[in-house]
Amino acid sequence: MAKTLLVLIGPTGVGKTELSLRLAGNFGSPIISSDSRQLYADLKIGTAAPTPEQLNKVPHYFVGTLKLTDYYSAAQYEAEVLKLLEKLFQTKDVIVMTGGSMMYIDAVCKGIDDIPTVDKETRELLIHRYETEGLERLCSELKLLDPEYYKIVDLKNQKRVIHALEICYMTGKTYTSFRTRSTRERPFHILKIGLTRDREELYERINRRVDIMMEDGLLEEVKSVYPYKHLNSLNTVGYKELFNYLDGVWDLPFAIEKIKQNSRIYSRKQMTWFKRDNDITWFHPDQEEEIMDYIKKKLNS
Repeated sequence: MAKTLLVLIGPTGVGKTELSLRLAGNFGSPIISSDSRQLYADLKIGTAAPTPEQLNKVPHYFVGTLKLTDYYSAAQYEAEVLKLLEKLFQTKDVIVMTGGSMMYIDAVCKGIDDIPTVDKETRELLIHRYETEGLERLCSELKLLDPEYYKIVDLKNQKRVIHALEICYMTGKTYTSFRTRSTRERPFHILKIGLTRDREELYERINRRVDIMMEDGLLEEVKSVYPYKHLNSLNTVGYKELFNYLDGVWDLPFAIEKIKQNSRIYSRKQMTWFKRDNDITWFHPDQEEEIMDYIKKKLNS
């Protein structure tokens, strides 16, 4: 059997966690998380991180390993996961990876472009400019320095805008010039399973999940990280809305509704990204028997 990375993909709230645990149990595999926010130890409830029981049931990697102030990138994730897989594949034939962070999944499966590491001085300069001048000013500068990337980047995502400017500043070249989009060969087979539900069904699950998070203490968790609210690690659905409540901008019921709305919007963005990948085979989470049959057939082919 070829060494295989089994990637379980899908939008937020679709039901990846429970199925990933059963798949991991079936193949005697640990789980590699590809959720960029579950990396942070202080963000358990709002990121729907695996519970202590689930962590005891199956070993997980890349869950709760970072402090909120730690810098982390998709490039670091790619390097660390590939190093881990090299070790795990010495004793395992199948490794399960699951999550919804599109760039992290692509980093492992396709590789990301070889973009220079940003030095501390440039990073601090751009962060200072963002804090003092605002995102709109930086977007205007990006339009001048790299008009091609300006056309496609999410201009509301300050992390992407700042990073592109960092590269422009450091290298004197456009960020676009480093984006080759070529897929790198991996020394293992990759099998991608996508989970999907009807929109109404998914939205109901998302709404209910937010209610459960609130019951489980999300507001208290948000209060505990409030001093760090300016950090990019907390520019996250579920946290930024409750920061607005704590700042007196919104009342609590409105903030909760905004969490639900923004979670639904994020799920649509995830599906738009995933649907571009023709290597994903899609199933409803209830089709567990069909999923197992499909995986076994692929592993034995």
